[in-house]
Amino acid sequence: MTRMLLAGAATLALLGACSQSDDPADDAAATVNAAQDAMSGPVGQTSAATLGANTAGGFVTSLAVSDMYELQSAEIAMARSSTTGIDELAGMIKSDHTASTAKLKTIAPTEAADTTLPTALDERRQGMIDNLNAAAPADFDRVWLTQQVAAHNEALTLLNGFKDHTETAGLAALAMEIIPKVTVHRDHAQRMLDAI
Repeated sequence: MTRMLLAGAATLALLGACSQSDDPADDAAATVNAAQDAMSGPVGQTSAATLGANTAGGFVTSLAVSDMYELQSAEIAMARSSTTGIDELAGMIKSDHTASTAKLKTIAPTEAADTTLPTALDERRQGMIDNLNAAAPADFDRVWLTQQVAAHNEALTLLNGFKDHTETAGLAALAMEIIPKVTVHRDHAQRMLDAI
């Protein structure tokens, strides 16, 4: 069943992901990138539900990488998109994820002392950033919004899975604080994506 859902998600992403260009190599690359982005969502959801939500170190690492991805993707959107709504959402994402990163950096040394905050994206999210940079101008908004919905769903899985960890009350409180903002980002991105 899971394989069928994943295959269906990948197929839908492939069908709607690429505009036809004059260069078949560009179309092939866009198709591969769309498939990679489509599969990233389910992989991220599983990772957030299992690895990230079970230990303080896993949560800190997962949240830090999530924030890094959001900050980098917001910067790319503000530079590449000419759509006012995208620019506004990217600005909101940048502001909110900068704030959550700052709070995480103050809480993590106390509640996850054995965890070093990552300084680079993991391979999966770096691939998403690479796909954003490679997206054709006509496809950029849709690619970015699709990634935002998946990334924020993953973040919500992580945050909701950790919000009740009483042994690390500061991190749990941070998760509770971030959930409403991440929900707003996800819902805004979904509405914009639906309107394309």
